[in-house]
Amino acid sequence: MSKRVELSKEELVKAIDEAKSRSKRRRFTQSVELIIAIEGLDLKRPENRISGVVRLPNEPNKKKSVAVFADGPLAEKAREAGADAVITGKDLDSLAGSKRECKKLAKRYDFFLAEPSMMAKVGRVLGFALGPRGKMPQILPPSADVKIAIDNLRSSARIHVRNNPMVALAIGDEEMDSEKLAENAMAVIRFVEGKVAEKDARISRIYVKTTMGPAVRVL
Repeated sequence: MSKRVELSKEELVKAIDEAKSRSKRRRFTQSVELIIAIEGLDLKRPENRISGVVRLPNEPNKKKSVAVFADGPLAEKAREAGADAVITGKDLDSLAGSKRECKKLAKRYDFFLAEPSMMAKVGRVLGFALGPRGKMPQILPPSADVKIAIDNLRSSARIHVRNNPMVALAIGDEEMDSEKLAENAMAVIRFVEGKVAEKDARISRIYVKTTMGPAVRVL
């Protein structure tokens, strides 16, 4: 069923420009959102769920928040690298059993990193809150450049298809150049295209819109 999406950067730029022009001015800077509808993806089968992270070629003005699970030297490196939060083993122990606080933590940050020795504890304490959101942490080896790992995630987008055969996410905001937004959109489209092809599904429709504006069909 899979078929490559025939879509040019110019078509995306035109659609993004139209979405911007059709959107009323608001008192806040609106995100520019990409919506991808998928056909033929049976999500009743867990193996057909899609989860992943795409590095956007053009960094959005609004950077994503990153929390790091770490102790000792790696925790210190994470603080020095500007992590939005460093969550220690002791912090995790204090969260155990508090479902409300665990859910608040899972919602508060966009991405999580964890040193290998803490992955099992993170799974036990926070797995129920992070897993369904597609936010289980990426492993951060002790030898890793923590700042690069954090900076990469700050300019990334999360793909998480679990209940509905659709991807909807922000690729930047209305103040960004439309060409840069189009390049970000294409990176996401190609990633999703590769994932759905593995599951014998296909992308059927693509839209762009601002936060409060009408959707403009691209495909």
